Amino acid sequence: MPILTRIKKPIEKEMAAFEAYFNKTMRSEIPLLNIILNYILRRKGKQMRPLLVFLTAKLNGNIGESTYVAATFIELLHTASLVHDDVVDDAHERRGALSINALWNSKIAVLVGDYLLSKGMLISVEKSRFDMLEIVSEAVKSMSEGELLQIQKSRKLNLSEDDYFKIILSKTAALLSACTACGARSVSDNQETIQIMKEFGENIGIAFQIRDDLLDYESSGLTGKAPGNDIKEKKITLPLIYALEQSSYFKRRHILGIVKTKKKSKSEIAEVINFVSEYGGMEYAEAKMNQYRDKALAILDTYPDSDIKNSLKEFVLYTTARKK
Repeated sequence: MPILTRIKKPIEKEMAAFEAYFNKTMRSEIPLLNIILNYILRRKGKQMRPLLVFLTAKLNGNIGESTYVAATFIELLHTASLVHDDVVDDAHERRGALSINALWNSKIAVLVGDYLLSKGMLISVEKSRFDMLEIVSEAVKSMSEGELLQIQKSRKLNLSEDDYFKIILSKTAALLSACTACGARSVSDNQETIQIMKEFGENIGIAFQIRDDLLDYESSGLTGKAPGNDIKEKKITLPLIYALEQSSYFKRRHILGIVKTKKKSKSEIAEVINFVSEYGGMEYAEAKMNQYRDKALAILDTYPDSDIKNSLKEFVLYTTARKK
C-alpha cells in the first residue's frame, strides 16, 4: 500500500467528502475562469495540506463542517500561492504540466490567484469563522514577507543561515502551521492546544523545506528535474550556505562566482554539487532537518496512541524521507 494511502486511511471518508466539498467552491459563472479552475482541479497534487488539517482535527476532537471549511480555505490559499509563485518565478511548468501564466498570461494568472484567495476568505466569513480568517491572513502576510526577503537576499547572494531559517519559517512553515492550527481550531477552543498544533506544523514545515532543498543536490531521478535546479536559479539554500561557511575566502568567491553566472554549464553545476558534498553541506542540512522532525514527533508523543497519531507520525517521517 502506498504510504500516502496508508496515512489517509483513518480519514479516507472525510477526504472523499472534502473533495466533493472543495470542487463545489471551484465553480464560476465566468466562462474563462471556469475553464481555468477546471484545469487546476484536473492537475491537483497530493492534497497534503487538507490531509494535515483533517488529521490534526481528528487528533484533537470530532470532525465537523468547520474542519471542511478550514481544509477548503487552506487548499484555496495554497493553490493561489502556487499560481502567484509561477508568475513571480516566471515558471512555465507546474507538476509536469503547463502553468496558468504559460497557458494564458501573467495578468490572468495573478487575477486567478487573487480570485482563489478571496474565495477562501469569503467562505470563512460566510461560515463566521473569523478565527480561521485571522490564522490564514497571518500566514499570507508571513508568506509575502518571506518571498520578498528571499528576493532581496538573492540579488546580493548574501544569505546567512539565520536569513535562510527566517525565510522558510515565513514561507513553507507558515502555511503548514496554518493547516495544523486551523485543524485544531475547527474542533477545539483551547488556545494551548491550538498553539501546540501550530508549533507542530512549523516543525514539519521547516523539516519539509530542508528536505526539498536537499533533493536538489541528490541525483535520484525521481524528482522530475535534474539536480542543481536551485543553483541554476541562483537559489542559495542550507547545504550550500553551510559549505560556503566552511571554505576559504578564495574558494567561497569562486563558488559564488559560478552561482552568480546566468548560464552555467553542466560541469559548473556539478562542481557546486561536489563542493557542497565535500564540505559537509548535505550532512549538516540533514542533521538540522532531523532536529525539526524530532521536535514534531516529540509533540505527538504527548498524545495517547491511536490510528490518527500513527498516521501523523508517518506523515512527519514521510516528509523527511521522500525522494521527490
